[in-house]
Amino acid sequence: MALVTGRRVGKTGAVTEPLLDHLVYAAPDVDELVASFRDRTGIDPVLGGRHVGRNTRNYLVGLGGDAYLELIGPDDAATRADVTTFGINSLAAPRIVGWVVHPDDIEARVSAARAAGYDAGEIGPLSRRTPDGTLLEWRLTKDAPDDRDGLVPRLIDWQESPHPTTTGLPEATLVSLVGFHPEPDAVRRDLDALGVELEVRPGEPGFELVVDTPNGRVTLS
Repeated sequence: MALVTGRRVGKTGAVTEPLLDHLVYAAPDVDELVASFRDRTGIDPVLGGRHVGRNTRNYLVGLGGDAYLELIGPDDAATRADVTTFGINSLAAPRIVGWVVHPDDIEARVSAARAAGYDAGEIGPLSRRTPDGTLLEWRLTKDAPDDRDGLVPRLIDWQESPHPTTTGLPEATLVSLVGFHPEPDAVRRDLDALGVELEVRPGEPGFELVVDTPNGRVTLS
């Protein structure tokens, strides 16, 4: 993956948003998700930690540069019904449920998007406790009135916390990222208002992520 004139270009030539921070790959059982990912890719995701007060746990894999894949699910699968984050309580199978970008100025980006017709929601604090006990704190947009089934990304501000990609993550190289939605033009209008790029094609809502791995090219959706 390379940056060409400020744009992130995958091996297929598809353009991916240069401010891509991470993709969210969620499942009703995060341990099963990690095991399946390991079997398919030959890559062992590393434990990111537990999200304080949200009963979720995540594992991380780098995608090249400062982008990564977050594998997330209930910290305790027995309490999945209580986990509303990213709609995890309604998932029947693993799914890429959304993506996140990191603008230079999150307030300015939210304000500009609202002026252009897209409400990104409110900016709120979140945190995660790493395996060594370190508390990471950041800000994230949430509760957007309509994020087009996750096709329009959330915005993140890592504040003073170190970015996850600085910790030496195992890596799968991003080849391409494509979104699907029955109303692609509506999605594109909201993406334009937010000032981000994603190829969106007609279809059922969702994503197709292609990565190169030790086991060859793998498609996640």
